[in-house]
Amino acid sequence: MTAPAHRPWLDRTLPVAERVALLRAAMTLEEKVGQLVQVANPDPVRDADALAAGAFGTCIVASGEHAGNVRDAGTQAEAVNALQRAAVESSRLGVPLVVARDVIHGHRTVFPIPLGQAASFDADLVRACARVAAREATADGVRWTFAPMLDVAQDPRWGRVAESWGEDAWLGAHLGAAAVEGFQGADDAGPRGDGTFAADALAACAKHYVGYGLAQGGRDYAEVDVGPRTLQNRHLRPFRAAVDAGVATVMSAFHTLDTVPMTAHEGLLRAHLKGDLGFAGPVVSDWDAVGELVRHGVAHDTREAASLALRAGVDVDMVTGAYGGHLADLVRSGEVPEELVDDAVGRVLALKVRLGLLDDPFTDPARAARVHLTTEHRALARRAAASAVVLLRDDDGVLPLLAPDGTGAPARVHVTGPFATARAELFGTWTLDGRGEDAVPIADAVRERLAGTEVTVDDGRWPDAALVAAREADVVLACVGEHPMRSGEANSVTSLELPPGQVEQLEALARVSRRLVVVVVTGRPLALGRLAHLGDALALVPHPGVEGGHGVVDVLTGDVPASGRLPSSIPWVTGQVPLHHDHLPTGRPLDPGGPVGRYRDHQDGPMYPFGFGLGYAPVEYGALELSSSRLEREGRVAARVRVANRGDRPTVETVQLYARARRASVSRPVSELVGVRRVELAPGDERVVSFEVDHGLLAHRDAVGHTCHEGGRFVLTAGPHAGAGSSAELDVVPAPHGRTAEPGEVPTHSSDR
Repeated sequence: MTAPAHRPWLDRTLPVAERVALLRAAMTLEEKVGQLVQVANPDPVRDADALAAGAFGTCIVASGEHAGNVRDAGTQAEAVNALQRAAVESSRLGVPLVVARDVIHGHRTVFPIPLGQAASFDADLVRACARVAAREATADGVRWTFAPMLDVAQDPRWGRVAESWGEDAWLGAHLGAAAVEGFQGADDAGPRGDGTFAADALAACAKHYVGYGLAQGGRDYAEVDVGPRTLQNRHLRPFRAAVDAGVATVMSAFHTLDTVPMTAHEGLLRAHLKGDLGFAGPVVSDWDAVGELVRHGVAHDTREAASLALRAGVDVDMVTGAYGGHLADLVRSGEVPEELVDDAVGRVLALKVRLGLLDDPFTDPARAARVHLTTEHRALARRAAASAVVLLRDDDGVLPLLAPDGTGAPARVHVTGPFATARAELFGTWTLDGRGEDAVPIADAVRERLAGTEVTVDDGRWPDAALVAAREADVVLACVGEHPMRSGEANSVTSLELPPGQVEQLEALARVSRRLVVVVVTGRPLALGRLAHLGDALALVPHPGVEGGHGVVDVLTGDVPASGRLPSSIPWVTGQVPLHHDHLPTGRPLDPGGPVGRYRDHQDGPMYPFGFGLGYAPVEYGALELSSSRLEREGRVAARVRVANRGDRPTVETVQLYARARRASVSRPVSELVGVRRVELAPGDERVVSFEVDHGLLAHRDAVGHTCHEGGRFVLTAGPHAGAGSSAELDVVPAPHGRTAEPGEVPTHSSDR
């Protein structure tokens, strides 16, 4: 391609950096600043003057700052094309926009919420779901998503735990990196270095940098206080993994960390993220977060806020208008160096070049009809929904409902509760483009699968009628849980109990039902102590998406093995939280079965631990065997455990490897997840599952982020969940000083098939 002489940056044969330099050099100061301004919902007619002036470089399509549970008109290729045409044809330099939208866990095809996808412990599945979301969203003209959320969420009172990968830093890093790769098209044309994105790839955004999951009391936007080592080893870990995976953008968080608002945190944004971690893409603020520096009390007005944020390393101001209103004046007055503006502009322009927008900013309007909600996408959504079902209790083998050969269906089944007939409520939070009419209710899926069974249904509005129907049924499926409006952004709770009245209804059903199966559909880990012995079986299902009904019934009938595992510990009562498996031992470690506890009124441990989940066949673990009892300075050790299916049904076992340092320079957690293998086992089948252990897998970070490869004795445990399994001890020789290779930090695949 030969570029016009007056626009040499359109030459596709030039490297990205050279194209960026040429375009930036042609810009006025005001045009540079415009690239750093993000507006909401622009219109090509209403905003014609701003588009002609290049007054903004990116835009977000959203219904508002709390868009997670608010539907809007969405995007369509024709509307985005009109906007791009106005930007390209009317502006002096013809620079297109980046159109962004919150595509969190699907677009038209809605997958389980991230917490539900995390229950799969399967990075390949997460990657595939993100890939489909990108294909569908780009067909509507969207090229930038504000996902994945990488906050390590250890307080389920916080509504945004629904968007997280759960309580564990290793799992969050592992699955978060997979989501980045899926959004950005790693399977097709994965961007690396100066590489460009495929036309059906989304620019991912790692958010919320950093520590947002520690908001005090689970209150959204509240302050965060965290020590530097905990920050480095737990909360920064998923962001390091995302940067290593090539994430295109990062979003700074709302909160203050040690009294400094993250939007103005130069040490963590410019010095650590852009410096130590080498992140080369643009950093975007959260909604109005630059302007909120005034309310934080660190800026007098939006002019000062703009200066603080840009100096800290925020490249794009989301919707505040502070950059557009003040940055040019701040540069001319000498208060802000133009070099900082140039750096920020270069990052934004590089993103546009890598997305191919300078070459072709338009979207084929016919593509959406070809890719939205295809048969293949629905099939993946159904598989993901089944993987999100965590079976917590199954007394006397009530489940599955069908025999291994598909026979033995109960004669009469009653399906009751608010989630029996729910459609859009199955989506969960942050599903802006899903349509309720596309969803399959649980009751419909029961009728479909149990075609010869008498199936009665009610939605729980008339508990007395439900009791009559329950008394007559052989099996009652009680589908209860949280409405999506109770989870997501700005939806924190003080009680992790089921919503009012649901437990009482379950208790009434238990008194009259022959067999009662409780299905809890939720946006967060709930305190389920009151359900400990209520009914005959209990399953937890994070909002499962458009194929939620089919996925849940696939597991309940046994058509698909129960394979979900808890990405967060389940407390008995709300007062136990935060409660996570990777806590420190303290100077007075507890004996779980001993007479001393931290609470006078309750036991200390979780009701169900991290990683827990039942299958439909008993799996026997052998002894953990090490290829060597000593890990040398440059060596690797294989940790192997034999697992055997002792049942008459196929099963999927999620073998988890945990490590604990006997002694280190700092106190380390009693349980650190360091590996996962998902193994399919036929009845009677045995498999040897192997993990490769190296210094990177056992390392930790010091207060400034340096890797510490310490020696000493470690206990390795392979088992079905945290706190269970077979163990072996490993003597570790300290690695050479300054070693940087960390092959064990984030494995590429979670499957061992």
